[in-house]
Amino acid sequence: MADPITVSDPDDPRLHDYTGLTDVELRRRREPAEGLFIAEGEKVIRRARETGYAMRSMLLTAKWVDVMRDVIDDLPAPVYVVAPDLAERVTGYHVHRGALASMRRKPLPTADGLLGAARRVVVLESVNDHTNIGAIFRSAAALGMDAVLLSPDCADPLYRRSVKVSMGAVFSVPYARLASWPEGLESVREAGFTLLALTPDEKARSLDEAAPHRMDRVALMLGAEGDGLSTPALVAADAWVRIPMSHGVDSLNVGAAAAVAFYAVATGRPGT
Repeated sequence: MADPITVSDPDDPRLHDYTGLTDVELRRRREPAEGLFIAEGEKVIRRARETGYAMRSMLLTAKWVDVMRDVIDDLPAPVYVVAPDLAERVTGYHVHRGALASMRRKPLPTADGLLGAARRVVVLESVNDHTNIGAIFRSAAALGMDAVLLSPDCADPLYRRSVKVSMGAVFSVPYARLASWPEGLESVREAGFTLLALTPDEKARSLDEAAPHRMDRVALMLGAEGDGLSTPALVAADAWVRIPMSHGVDSLNVGAAAAVAFYAVATGRPGT
């Protein structure tokens, strides 16, 4: 354990992990390449540590030192204390929660490795909005999905916004990237999963009719906001399923649709 270090220079190289957090393209390039991600807020930092992520460093404003004292006392990594205005200059935004941590990424498991022990998985195609990624992971954790598989072009679940929206659920649900798309779906089918494509198309069966909760192994496919699943992905599916809509609404936000579908996949509707 080392004492917290007060830093007053925004260009101090020790703060490198925290620079430009609002520059999405920069962080997309830097974080995976440098093997790090940023956890924001006390709860998220604690959840990251509880699920086995090692800490590189922590950046706190002074009032958070006592709040995080138990973490600091158990930490081999450096803790930097800065004034709120300096934190804003370094990160690019007002750090409302006053606590940031740079965490080390873990090696991603393979899709085949995850599928072996799973029965209910989520397959995401081209979901590149970090808020939607975070919401989907939070629902997946809450509603009992076993794993998430990502197409090669999906957003990073460990990007700061995704982690924050998920409330740390991205640490609890294992995930992997498929090496190719849609060819990688065949390995999911070969593992014994029924591929169900969620689509508002009127030719799709309702989730009630499909009764995915009665299937042995289910892979629920979801596409990006607006575009939905691509034609090749829909063709690769074993069946199409939909959420019945009312009052002229044609579809839900992908995060909301995911929560409804996960419930149907895990337990079905009451009485079904």
